[in-house]
Amino acid sequence: MAPKNTKKPTPKKPNLNIPKDAKVKIIEITPRTFLVPLLIFALLWALYSVWSNSGTEKINPNYKIGLNEIRQNYQSGTYEEIVISGLEIEGRKQAITNIVSGKEVIKRDVDRMILPANVAITDIGLSDPTNPTKVTIKNNEWSNAFWEFIPSVIMTILFVVLMIFLMARMGGGWMGNPMQFIKSRAKMYDPELDEKVTFGDVAGSEEEKADLEEIVDFLKNPKKYKDLGAKIPRGILMVWPPGTGKTLLARAVAGESEVPFFSISGSEFVEMFVGVGAARVRDLFREAREHAPSIIFIDEIDAIGKKRSPGIGGGHDEREQTLNQILTEMDGFDNETNVIIMAATNRADVLDKALLRPGRFDRKVTINLPTLEDRKKILEVHAKGKPFADDVRWDRIAGITIGFSGAELGNLLNESAILAGKKSSKSITQEMIQKSIEKVVMGNEKKSLRMTDHEKYLTAIHEVGHAIVGKMLPHTDPVHKISILPRGGAGGVTWFLPEKDRTYTSKAKYLDELATLYGGRVAEEIFFGSNYITTGASSDIERATEIARAMVMRFGFDADLGAENYAPDSVEGNYLGAEAQQKAISDETRKLIDDKVRTILQTAYALANKIIKTNQQLHENIAKALLVQEEMTQEEFDAFFEGVVGVPQKINM
Repeated sequence: MAPKNTKKPTPKKPNLNIPKDAKVKIIEITPRTFLVPLLIFALLWALYSVWSNSGTEKINPNYKIGLNEIRQNYQSGTYEEIVISGLEIEGRKQAITNIVSGKEVIKRDVDRMILPANVAITDIGLSDPTNPTKVTIKNNEWSNAFWEFIPSVIMTILFVVLMIFLMARMGGGWMGNPMQFIKSRAKMYDPELDEKVTFGDVAGSEEEKADLEEIVDFLKNPKKYKDLGAKIPRGILMVWPPGTGKTLLARAVAGESEVPFFSISGSEFVEMFVGVGAARVRDLFREAREHAPSIIFIDEIDAIGKKRSPGIGGGHDEREQTLNQILTEMDGFDNETNVIIMAATNRADVLDKALLRPGRFDRKVTINLPTLEDRKKILEVHAKGKPFADDVRWDRIAGITIGFSGAELGNLLNESAILAGKKSSKSITQEMIQKSIEKVVMGNEKKSLRMTDHEKYLTAIHEVGHAIVGKMLPHTDPVHKISILPRGGAGGVTWFLPEKDRTYTSKAKYLDELATLYGGRVAEEIFFGSNYITTGASSDIERATEIARAMVMRFGFDADLGAENYAPDSVEGNYLGAEAQQKAISDETRKLIDDKVRTILQTAYALANKIIKTNQQLHENIAKALLVQEEMTQEEFDAFFEGVVGVPQKINM
């Protein structure tokens, strides 16, 4: 006997006979399809009900009869019945039967009116026991109360539905778990499922990778360290400028360790509801423990890890509760947990000290801007998949991108590819990369901005003033390019480019840089007179003032004030830390600081004045050439100084 075939037959697909060129619009019916119109209708109906019941008296334009007429008709027996409902009186007259088209038609005239609110039913004179007219009083107080209560009920239901809708949306669902929004929003990378990132994918940062290899080894071989009594750092804080690859390094640690990697931004913990951030922290750490060994990566941790308010008020309850929960969870780890917390920030100076103590974020990895060799490697990584011409020199590009982060180098090559596409070129040339560098550093050319001949000449004099002062001083960077084409918010640009990476800056270099900054203003004053100086030097003056104040207040470069810090707590990226609280110093010291700063700036101004007056004819010749060319390279600029006496040898410091 043949075995019975238990496989269910595959149902045939219906033949819809839809032509290939027909446009079919599929309408998906979901709860959302009905909810929005329903909510709008309920809201409008509730508002109308509230408005229509808001008065103490209903007015109907058809009510023409008065109370006296009602009484007279009652006394004369005109009405067959009078019905009183609330404040409304309805006088029903006797029915009249007529024959219309062979049919009986019954017609009854009715008089209606609304009693004034201050008139009682017993006062209207409809209680004569001898009068045959029937008087009926309807008690509809419950009915009125019911209809007045309905709008409130609908508004409450509407509010609850909207709250559930918002909470479901916050949680990423539609009408699922309404408390889903308190769950952790961390994205989990599984090395077996997701794209694996290793240290080989991170160009440069060799020292930083060496620091993190210990973490990788511990996650792979925890017993080796535990047998020696060693404890792995619970938290690793990666610090320094944006775009230096902190997130990429964290993913590389997870990829090398082959463990799950949970990534979340600090701002995703903070919500408008107090306590949600702490709940998300608990959920994140619980999930990480379930997948241990694992790595938790919190990007921009300064969003929740800022110093807590020392006094009452002025703090942020939700952020501080979230921070407290993170501290509690990290304290709850033991040596068997195998969960490592990695965090990244650009503002380590604002973090709460409780985060940085041993036992929490007890290891700090500083990631610096890439060096020359690192930039070459990073450029090679970002160059993959892009066609480049044979004239591209990566060592030259790496040399003129000093100060670029890894992200900025990637953006540079992307801008070059876009420029090649605009020119319909099949490859990216060295010139296109150079144009992209100028765009990133100096801004786009403002070709639509038209300057008069006098403005062009003034711009040329100004920019050559910067360049010639910098050329005549020993501690400045070489002039890379001069342009009088408007770029960004400037009318012209003088680009000084260091010849190599620099770790420290000397006092001598700062003094020469100050004179260079004043070169543009001094040139305007010498060539056009003090009454015709312009606002073009405003940014130069602002930067010079910041540098001079930093020299006196922060770097200890003044002999009289000594090596003492008079500046506020420094904030990365700002000379004096404008966001920090001003340090308490005496009025006498403050006046001395102002005098010292003024002296430094006046000395720099005088030095620039002396250089430009000494080389005034050379200055004018270069400006006239620049006026014709609009842009001048380093080689073209240096050619004017061949045979000129007094040009110093540059000192790289």
